[in-house]
Amino acid sequence: MAPIKPHWVQPSHPDRLHLIVNEAEYTSKSISKITLPPFALFAKLEYPPCTPAEKPTYATVQCGRDKHLDLNSDLLYINHSCEPSLIFDTGNMNVIAGPKGIQIGEELTFFYPSTEWTMAQPFQCLCGKPTCRGLISGARDMTDAQLSGIWLNGHIRELLEEQRGRGYDNNLSINTLSTTTTANASTTAMDCNLSDNNNNNNNSEKFAELELDQTARSLRDALTHAEKVVEAARNALTSYVGAVNAKSASNKVPEGAQRRGPTSRELSGEMGGDTEVVA
Repeated sequence: MAPIKPHWVQPSHPDRLHLIVNEAEYTSKSISKITLPPFALFAKLEYPPCTPAEKPTYATVQCGRDKHLDLNSDLLYINHSCEPSLIFDTGNMNVIAGPKGIQIGEELTFFYPSTEWTMAQPFQCLCGKPTCRGLISGARDMTDAQLSGIWLNGHIRELLEEQRGRGYDNNLSINTLSTTTTANASTTAMDCNLSDNNNNNNNSEKFAELELDQTARSLRDALTHAEKVVEAARNALTSYVGAVNAKSASNKVPEGAQRRGPTSRELSGEMGGDTEVVA
């Protein structure tokens, strides 16, 4: 994007992203400074610094049918990509890692039509991905095929259903479940004492019974993937903690062996003078 004069303190997310601002238009970008697993929390969209926008602009993010946000932070410099590394979940006011996770040094991007019904400034996408959609003007102007496999916010899914004349089914609004479950995946995996009550399996079975559209199927697949990540992390952590505990137990000095007794050199008098052994 073209250079913007920030009115906020920079860097706004020093532990999260490295901002590269170029003079040429649409060449600035944000680089990740952290590695995150799929759907882990990257940043919160908090008030402040976010503020409601009076009208949509090229620098706002849509968070409802008629609601838009000014980010007022370096998150503004996150570019569009047709294969994004981030998800802007405006329903829960979170920015989370995409289904592939994030690596240090990776460019931070998100799919603009996942939040924007129409774009104040449509543009020709230059992401260079095999799935590049070309002209980006908002979800309103995209086909089901173009939106297939992409995470979409609730207000976008609702508007699409109305536009297609299908009506909006609240049962398919699994936005909160998918992001809440996956964004807290690392926290869940770190607690080895929590019992698995099979909630994830029950949720998957419930969604499998629904006749899902393309967007809902992609969300369900993302949730299934996240469940596998959580389970793998839990098993790995349990194994690691067990190994550490076993090693600690094997290295423990037996009781009564901690008091230092006289050495053979002391007993033989080699240390000089007579050695007095104190019981």
